[in-house]
Parts: sequence; structure tokens; C-alpha cells
Amino acid sequence: MLQVLSSSWALLLGIMLLMVGNGVQGTLLGIRGGIEGFSTFEMSVVMSGYFAGFLFGSRMAPIMIRRVGHVRVFAALGSFISAVLILYPALADPWAWTVLRVLIGFCFSGVYVTAESWLNNSSDNENRGKALSLYLIVQMVGIIAAQALLVLGDPGGFILFILPSVLVSIAFAPILLSISPTPAFENTKGMSLRELFTISPLGFVGIMVIGGVYSAMFGMSAVFGSQAGLTIPQLSFFVSMFYIGGLLLQYPIGWISDRTDRRFLILVVCALAGLASLLPIVVGPTYMMFLIAAFFIGGMINPLYALLIAYVNDLIEVEDMAAASAGLVFINGIGAIAGPVVTGWMMEAFGPLGFFAYLAVLLLALLVYGTWRSTQRAAPEIDDTSSYMNVGPNMSAVVMDMAQEVWADEANDEDATGATQH
Repeated sequence: MLQVLSSSWALLLGIMLLMVGNGVQGTLLGIRGGIEGFSTFEMSVVMSGYFAGFLFGSRMAPIMIRRVGHVRVFAALGSFISAVLILYPALADPWAWTVLRVLIGFCFSGVYVTAESWLNNSSDNENRGKALSLYLIVQMVGIIAAQALLVLGDPGGFILFILPSVLVSIAFAPILLSISPTPAFENTKGMSLRELFTISPLGFVGIMVIGGVYSAMFGMSAVFGSQAGLTIPQLSFFVSMFYIGGLLLQYPIGWISDRTDRRFLILVVCALAGLASLLPIVVGPTYMMFLIAAFFIGGMINPLYALLIAYVNDLIEVEDMAAASAGLVFINGIGAIAGPVVTGWMMEAFGPLGFFAYLAVLLLALLVYGTWRSTQRAAPEIDDTSSYMNVGPNMSAVVMDMAQEVWADEANDEDATGATQH
């Protein structure tokens, strides 16, 4: 791990600053929208725009990189991000914000694809898994740190919009100054969505549901906090708890995953997240219940995504993993676009607690579906399953390909060991 950090610290630092900038703007818009008097539905459309742009950007970024190169794409998209962050307070209109959110989602997607390509290129088969773990930690730390910055200024002014713009601009310096080789960008073999559903209905449905849950968590938690009357420090800590939970619980759940029936663990994690979503509704809408619910929802969602990816890999051949991951990332993106809009509708219909009701409905519905699916097919033997890999629903196809390379290497090593023993 230290070797990876020493060789890629500048890249990881740049990525963390990007995550800080992204995390600030996501939460800040939820607060500022309330100040500007935007309706819940308007804010849900604004928040959904990011995920629409992100999905489109993930498809277009490889084409742009192959056409003009990593450095030009990275610099151009970064300039747009800095500009959009400053334009938000100048164009305080929900439809203008929606367009800006689509644009910034597109740009962040392209920036992540480019940076992650460099990260993949700087790692090898021996340390790629450790590079992925560090990348996950850096992402989580960046988003958590972003929430702390919200108390440094007035969300009704300009300074909190200028700050992430500066951080994003600074983020490019360590990345561009430390990168020497330009990684190759290869086309991934495709797999139709019909094939993917046939291979694993639970994986297909689960990944789409997680997209809807994560986008609501990332996009609408600040809108909820604003409507629930939380102060800025309270709201920033509430949003942080989703990611603190994800950071702390990812590894113990991953450890259990490699030692038990993965499908059963998926159901347990799904049940815990669904029950946590019900806490503020059943026990009472207190600030402490909000924090506890956020910690366990966030702590379950990131591992649940990784568990579902690993479960799909248990059912396919090694050479099909990359194609499957591309399809799963696309499905996750479709769910993510719908998430904030449906959440906004439920918050308008049932009040702020509609936020938690939406999460509970999705997670418990997935639990019911997963329980039914477990009666239709026997679970893979534990000895035949792939290793758990730390990947999250906010990661691009490049990181998914990195994880698939690690899985493929491990599978090939196990096959070679088995052949030697025979």
C-alpha cells in the first residue's frame, strides 16, 4: 500500500481535491436551492441532471480521449467544471441549474475516466487491488472533507461556490505535472442488457436499484436536510455520515463476503439498509435518528454494490467480466437518473421524510425480490466464488475494468494452482 501511495500520491491528491470540489457543489446546491425558493420537484430535476450528464460523459469520454488525447480532454473538461461552479450563483434559476448540472456531470465523468486511466496505467498486477482500495479511501475522504467546508461561508453568498472552483483548478496541477506516460484506451467488448439479465436477474435489478438509492443519497440528502430545518453544521455532518459509514463498513463486510454465502449476505445487507431507512419514520424524526440512519444506509450501500458486482462475476466466465461490468455501469446510471426525481416526488407527497421512505421502499423491494430469486437458483459454492473488490456506485467503467483485471488475475492464478496440484 505504501509503495502504491509513494508512486501515485500526486494523482491521488488531485483526485481527492476533485472529490472535495464535487462534494461541496452537490450539498451546497441543495441548501442554496431552498434559499432561492426552488420547489422540491425543481431541485430533484436539478440533481438528476448530474447523473444524466455523468452517464452520457462515461460513453463519450473514451471517444474524446482516443481523438485528442488524455491531457487535452482532462484540461478542457476541468476548465468547464471551474466555470460551472462559479456560474451557479450567477444563474439562480432551476432550469439553468439543470443545464449546468448536466454539463458538470458530463465533465466530472470525463475527468474521472481520464484520471482513473492514469491510475490504472501506473499500477500493475501486483498492486492493482491496493490501488483500488486507496482510490476508494481517497474518494470517501474527499467527499467527507467537502461537507466540513460548508461551515466556512454563507451558502447564500458566492464564496462557497468560488472555493470548490479553486480546489478543482488546483487539482489539475499535481495530476498533470506528475504524469509522464499516456495510457492506451481500449474498446471493451459489449454485452447486451438482455444477456446480462439472463445471466443474473438479481445482479441486474440490484445494480439498477442501487443506482437509484445512491443518487438520492448523493443528490437529495442536502435537500432533505434543508427542508427538515437542519442548521448548516448539522446538515454537513448528516451528509458526511453516509460516507463515513461507507468508509468504515466496506472492509468488514468485504471480509465476511469472502467467507460466506454471498447471496445471503446481499439479502442481510439489503435488510439492514432498509430497516435503517425506516428508523426516522418509525422511531421518530430526530436528529440522532437521522445520523444513525445515514451511517447505516451509507455503510450498506457501497458494500452492497460491490457484493452485487462480485455475485455477477461468480456466474460468468473470466473473459466476460469486462463486458458485464460495462453493462452494469450503464444500468446503474439509468437508475441514478431516476433516483432524485422519484425522491423529489415522494418528498412533495409525504414531506421531508419521503426521502427515507423512498430509500426504504427500494431497499425492501430489492430484499423481497432477492429472497424470491434465491428460491430459483442454487447459490455458487463458496470455493468457486471470486474475491470481493472495493468498488462503489460512483466509479466509472475504468475503475470497474481495473477491478475486473484483478478478479481475472486471481481466477487465472487459482486455475494455475489447481492444474499444478492435479
